[in-house]
Amino acid sequence: MPDHISSNPSRPLLSVRDLSVTFGKGPEAFRAVKNVSFDIQPGKTLAVVGESGSGKSVTCLSIMRLTDYSGGQITSGEVLLRQHGGGTLDLAKATEDQLRTIRGNDIAMIFQEPMTSLNPVFTIGSQIEEALLLHEGMTAREARLRATELLRKVRLPDAERLLDRYPHQLSGGMRQRVMIAMALVCNPRLLIADEPTTALDVTIQAQILNIIRELQAELGTAVVFITHDMGVVAEMADDVVVMWKGEKVEEAPVRDIFASPTHPYTRALLSAVPRLGSLKGQPYPKRMPVMVMDGGVPKQIGEMRDQRTADYTKPLLHVEKLTTRFDVGKTFFGRATHRVHAVEEVSFEIYPGETLALVGESGSGKSTIGRTLQQLIEPTGGTVRFDGRDMASMSHAERRRLRQSIQYIFQDPFASLDPRHTVGFSIAEPIVVHGLLKDRKAIELRVHELLEQVGLHPQHAKRYPHEFSGGQRQRVCIARALASDPRLIIADESVSALDVSIQAQIVNLLMELQERKGLSYLFITHDMAVVEKISHRVAVMYLGQIVEIGTRQAVFENPQHSYTRKLLSAVPIADPLLSRIPPRIEGEIPSPVRPVGQEPLIHRMREVEPGHWIALEADGLRGAA
Repeated sequence: MPDHISSNPSRPLLSVRDLSVTFGKGPEAFRAVKNVSFDIQPGKTLAVVGESGSGKSVTCLSIMRLTDYSGGQITSGEVLLRQHGGGTLDLAKATEDQLRTIRGNDIAMIFQEPMTSLNPVFTIGSQIEEALLLHEGMTAREARLRATELLRKVRLPDAERLLDRYPHQLSGGMRQRVMIAMALVCNPRLLIADEPTTALDVTIQAQILNIIRELQAELGTAVVFITHDMGVVAEMADDVVVMWKGEKVEEAPVRDIFASPTHPYTRALLSAVPRLGSLKGQPYPKRMPVMVMDGGVPKQIGEMRDQRTADYTKPLLHVEKLTTRFDVGKTFFGRATHRVHAVEEVSFEIYPGETLALVGESGSGKSTIGRTLQQLIEPTGGTVRFDGRDMASMSHAERRRLRQSIQYIFQDPFASLDPRHTVGFSIAEPIVVHGLLKDRKAIELRVHELLEQVGLHPQHAKRYPHEFSGGQRQRVCIARALASDPRLIIADESVSALDVSIQAQIVNLLMELQERKGLSYLFITHDMAVVEKISHRVAVMYLGQIVEIGTRQAVFENPQHSYTRKLLSAVPIADPLLSRIPPRIEGEIPSPVRPVGQEPLIHRMREVEPGHWIALEADGLRGAA
């Protein structure tokens, strides 16, 4: 047992008592956290869960007094840290010098977005070594050796060379592991992880969770996990604190929370979690009722309904051998030296009223396909036919009309809405651009109608994007996509960053609109549990090529390709009673960048059952069987 763990493990490492945090002063003051209390035990994992705005991140930032730098103020309560000598220190009243000693040495934090937490102008090595030089008093050589050791500890390949790279040269999963290594520099007694896996692919997420689990076992570190992913909670947590509107509404061991939640909000939260395997034996996707909180009382909305909307008579979209490449390296004379082989000879169809899910890790080419179909990227080769017409042979006017028929919902609704315009203006823009309506009053009525279709109110048209929650902004983006009466909607990671309760409502909304309007969806995502719920067919991508495609039931219940099986095994299951061996998925997805003239091998496809195809050439796939 590490020497920083006391011989009395039953005594809490950290006790939070009646903590309240307020932002602003006077009548404008907002109480973000209200009288929250909980204990963190040595060597244990406490999960703090709740939707966006529930106060979970503010509570944990207050432990390190980081809210002091963002306008927050601890107005009441204590944060008692057990010290090495056996006494306690109230961090709520600690001086800046005391806090400087505590941060990093005793308590460290992993933030949600590593790119904004790492300094882009310094190498990875210099950022890790800085903490060692300041806190541990090491020499430059000792710090370099220790930094290499830390990178190896978080299973980063070629650690010595990585020290000389900059953050932008690393993938998201690698950056997150660098953040874990930096947090472990001084062997902290408490590690706070704020949504450390939210934006990561399931395979990279599985690696990060494995690393945290192994390091905790090795070092005896206590972990606070802030998340809204109940699958991660079930796999990682010993105890759970549930927060809602700034208050702690429930606290219990993880098994009790899942088996017998007492608070209505906890029950609503758990009922919204998509569970992988819940549709086993079901040939169609299924719309499920969702429990929401209405004035503090749980209310069920929606109905259970099979999504029998697909018409397989004639495809709406036919993609044949689509290839998209980008030149990235050039000689002095402008000749390309390297190319990104983003998409290589991909073929599929989408039928009217059908949802085709495109799944795979970051860098697999999913989003490039979506952007190519939306004419945001010019393809290198292949054929795209929409409603029987070849896109390449269309005139400029016909391509413009095609943009009206194919609409895009982006991952980040805040970035895709103009902050200077009202949402009413943004929704009306496609109507005006495509000349669908001329009369100003008719356009206004259409905007109000679209807002009501997505569950918002007509008066919301006069508001600006910053006045909405994340889920409401995504509804606005859906309303804007519907404004031009499209036939195909490309939804690119459109629910990945949303809380589970909001995510369930958006998924139901998309399915309801599909039934009502006969819409087709290309649903691009890495969330396999949502894919199972919404899709009719699934295409699995790896390094720019489809390695398996078939009906949702065939792919999920009888996955044939080793890569598909690894994707499914990496999904956290929201059931703490289900004991399983965590998947060991090593390394990063290989780079799609190749020297000019070095073409990738195109996999041949084989039909294993009617409509279910897999790639034969599995050589070179990471972890392939």
